[in-house]
Amino acid sequence: MLKFFFYVLFLIPLSYYGYWWFIFFMLILLMYMFMYSYVGLLIFGNLSYYLGCDLISYSLIMLSFWICALMIMSSDGIYFLNYYFNLFIFFVLVLFIFLYLSFCSLSLIMFYLFFESSLIPTMFLIFGWGYQPERLQAGMYFLFYTLFSSLPMLLSILYFYSFFGSLSFFLIFKNDFYYYIFYLSMIMSFLVKIPVFLVHLWLPKAHVEAPVSGSMILAGVLLKLGGYGLYRVMGMLLISGIYYNYILVGIGLLGGFYVSLICIRQSDLKSLIAYSSVSHMSLVMSGIMTSSYWGIYGSLILMLAHGLCSSGLFCLVNFVYDRLGSRSLCIIKGLLGFMPSMTLWWFFLSAYNMAAPPSLNLMGEIVLLNSLLSWSLVTIWLLMFMTFFSAVYTLYMYSYSQHGLGFSGIYSFGASTSREYLLIFLHWFPLNIIIFVSSILLI
Repeated sequence: MLKFFFYVLFLIPLSYYGYWWFIFFMLILLMYMFMYSYVGLLIFGNLSYYLGCDLISYSLIMLSFWICALMIMSSDGIYFLNYYFNLFIFFVLVLFIFLYLSFCSLSLIMFYLFFESSLIPTMFLIFGWGYQPERLQAGMYFLFYTLFSSLPMLLSILYFYSFFGSLSFFLIFKNDFYYYIFYLSMIMSFLVKIPVFLVHLWLPKAHVEAPVSGSMILAGVLLKLGGYGLYRVMGMLLISGIYYNYILVGIGLLGGFYVSLICIRQSDLKSLIAYSSVSHMSLVMSGIMTSSYWGIYGSLILMLAHGLCSSGLFCLVNFVYDRLGSRSLCIIKGLLGFMPSMTLWWFFLSAYNMAAPPSLNLMGEIVLLNSLLSWSLVTIWLLMFMTFFSAVYTLYMYSYSQHGLGFSGIYSFGASTSREYLLIFLHWFPLNIIIFVSSILLI
């Protein structure tokens, strides 16, 4: 695993010399090298000193490669305008290194260290390349929500180490704690990162103020760090989970339903997609909290699907924002007449966002529905409303943006570039391909 780390590390000096597209192609090449390096299934492989990966971390590292490469591709305006693009690509590479080390750490304290470190380059992306002056407030929200919840986790990790003597993922599942303070402090940081309803307010602010690349990495990978962390620590919290998990499943499903209603009254497109991320990730958290095989791997499938689909939707919103200078649904109506060829991609990604076949989102939701209904039949009511309103707000977003009478200030058509079509295709295409190999996850 170290060889891939050093590969990316040695790309960093190239960022100062303006090798924008060279770094993009090197990341794609490295992704293919990493794809064929993994041979295990449900066991850790590619082991080195404190680094390794199993199926879940392998999938999320591949997602990180893909999204970080597409971040560079989507932000070529920064390169052409010479808007500190050297610093931008430096922060993208540093962020990728922290994500890579987070997902392939085999020790809980190393995972915590890199998990929190990923906050810093993301905050710089929001501060440096965001759109409005409010990005400073959004960055502070992002910083303090995450740091406030991470200190109890650090204390609980140190307490666990003093008691047990090891923080290796191979060993910590051998122990069970049933102190509710330990349980809450250990998972609170992950609940904020997912984010779960009640601690989700930083996410819409961060998304609205972030540049397109910041929104892509936030929705695509950073939210998945929370789900991955929950998966890793639930092994040491199984006894506590018997007593307390039902509370979090209830908060996740109720919050997902409530946020679905909030989505329907959003006028800002970016804010609507950000709230829809909260709804989807609440379902992911509920699946992990069932502590069942189907719940964990259904959550993984939905995390991969949501990372690609949500990132693609943020790209589409950015295309509109670049041309019209607004994301308000009151102004950008009638995009079918303004950008007719892009409407097909709006339709594809909107359909996949509400889990229409043959998308990976559908498979993830079916597996999660199975796990939650087998956990408790009471959840059927909330799941029914969540899936219904998921379709409602997605249709609302699609129909209000593409149809209707266009704003009178828009008098021309917006020709899209081949780079933009390729970018959206590279988000949409894996959603159709991964479903053919997803049987590996459910063996």
